[in-house]
Amino acid sequence: MQPTDSANFSNYTIIRLTDYGVKPDSGEDATPAMKRAIEAALQLRCPIILECPAGRYDFYPEQATRLPYYITNTASESENPDVTKTIGILLKGVKKLVLEGNGSLFIFHGKQTMFVIDACDDILIRNLHTDFAQPTVVEMTVEGHGTDYLDVRVHADSHYEIAEGQLNWVGKGWNFLEGPMQEFNPDNNTTWRIDNLLETAVKTVELEPRLLRIYFEFTPDKIRGRILQTRDGVRDQVGAFVHRSRNISWDNVGMHFMHGLGIVGQFSEDLSFNAMEMAPRPETGRTVTAFADFIHLMGCRGKIKVNQSRFIGGHDDPINVHGTYLGIISNPALNQLLVRFMHHQSYGFEAFIPGDELDFVRGDSLIPYESNKVKSAEFVNPREILLTLEQPIPEGVKPGDVVENVTWIPEVEISDNYFASIPTRGVLITTRGKVVIEHNLFEHMTMSAISVADDAASWYESGCVKDLTIRSNRFIECGNSEHPVIYIAPENTSVNIAEPVHHNIFIEGNFIQTSDALVLHAKSTNSISFKHNEVVLIGDSARLKSMDDLIHLTACSAVVIADNSITLKL
Repeated sequence: MQPTDSANFSNYTIIRLTDYGVKPDSGEDATPAMKRAIEAALQLRCPIILECPAGRYDFYPEQATRLPYYITNTASESENPDVTKTIGILLKGVKKLVLEGNGSLFIFHGKQTMFVIDACDDILIRNLHTDFAQPTVVEMTVEGHGTDYLDVRVHADSHYEIAEGQLNWVGKGWNFLEGPMQEFNPDNNTTWRIDNLLETAVKTVELEPRLLRIYFEFTPDKIRGRILQTRDGVRDQVGAFVHRSRNISWDNVGMHFMHGLGIVGQFSEDLSFNAMEMAPRPETGRTVTAFADFIHLMGCRGKIKVNQSRFIGGHDDPINVHGTYLGIISNPALNQLLVRFMHHQSYGFEAFIPGDELDFVRGDSLIPYESNKVKSAEFVNPREILLTLEQPIPEGVKPGDVVENVTWIPEVEISDNYFASIPTRGVLITTRGKVVIEHNLFEHMTMSAISVADDAASWYESGCVKDLTIRSNRFIECGNSEHPVIYIAPENTSVNIAEPVHHNIFIEGNFIQTSDALVLHAKSTNSISFKHNEVVLIGDSARLKSMDDLIHLTACSAVVIADNSITLKL
């Protein structure tokens, strides 16, 4: 079954959430009723449409399911020693289920992972909106400043306490003061990261409810009307977690706030995101949707589709697709490897299972040099895995080399989406499967609109790109003098034009408007085509006038740059 196709649901049995003990718009906890409805679906052992009559449903943490899950790119052992997730809606081992929202609004309270979809097949979530009663990103609007103070109006959904002049942000089961901060300019829908001003405050005084005067030992320079956003920075929950599941589809779903990473897919296949509204609900007056990434996919395979969706108001990248390199620590036997999770925020998950194929990759050049297959994988501890391989390990393994799981490699289609109010990149893509990014609008990404990395030194996000098409997109003033609009930047330290990391990147038919950003920077890539693109330069920039100024290449080969136009717009 492919739920998002025009499938015939006549063989599906309909059950209703309201038949299991909850009324919409009542404010009562819908968690127990949802648990009972899902259990009934499991007992029926047939395709189910779980229908939620239109209305608001509240989900509180007291009766939520609590289970441990190691999730990629979230938090280290020191940041979050307990990996237990507070799960509002758990689908585990469910087959052929449609969660029909009928336009309902699910409101979550406290810190929760809204959905976990674990070991499931053929799940469709549609016609639904989710939000938090009190987001864990707080917001305040600048109302004025003096020589040593800043006046801010705190959003109604952000709560605080002041004790002995110290400001503390509080919520149901959480509180913080220090953490990352962003500044948002509503005049041009642009946001960027800044130092947290509150960490340098001398004291805070409440002038009236929600109007605060914050004193400093310097003159703050924030502009009236700008919005400051801050959070604690620990990704202890996620918006939704799709784990070891297949054929999972989201259709016409609004996710209006997500704590931690957004939707995380981990070792799952065939994922579809259609008509997603990842933006604040207008009636809330809020400006933040995501505590971190919107859609973060690691170690997935099959076909990934992200279509006709909106990504607005994030604190990190809207879409990130990658694998994970594990460092080679030792070889206890001829066919055994001890490997280790290297980044502090990624560990503990099953990076390999029997039958998975792996590549040996040079850590300095990022070039694969041998393949093998996993016979068994045994955790030594949450950081280290002992792999027994079907064949002996190759000779010449060097310190710093890594392994990559190449069984779990997706193809990706990202089309007809809108990206705005993002402080980082728009799309990060590092996969060797076929990728098409087309007909999207990227507006005012503070960093690059599209980034292709691959590294075995920092995030350890793999791998090489072999077929990437970027066509018919509009890039409006993305990037800056340090961040090109399109950035192909593998982090290899050993660079050889005869051994490129990436291959076959086609950038064609795009509209790019920029003032001081390169349109393309590429490194260690073979076969690049940059053709039929329209570039509009804003302002009289002396350093950016020709394609030679706008494109920088390092150790690239088989490059074609042709039939592009440049227009200067003063």
